[in-house]
Amino acid sequence: MDIEKILTEGIVFKGAKPPQKKENKIKTKAKKKTYITGLHGSASAAMKAEYRRRRANRHKNKG
Repeated sequence: MDIEKILTEGIVFKGAKPPQKKENKIKTKAKKKTYITGLHGSASAAMKAEYRRRRANRHKNKG
């Protein structure tokens, strides 16, 4: 049956999909600026922001 359909109707090839734009979307809340800086009101995020700040400044004082 498939062969008969191919012989009578032919084979239709679809074109390739157009390339999709790759956007740098933020998928997790943890990477958003308000969560990184602890500004959205969560005490947990504020503590994590403090830890990040300390870690970033860890080697700046040594000279």
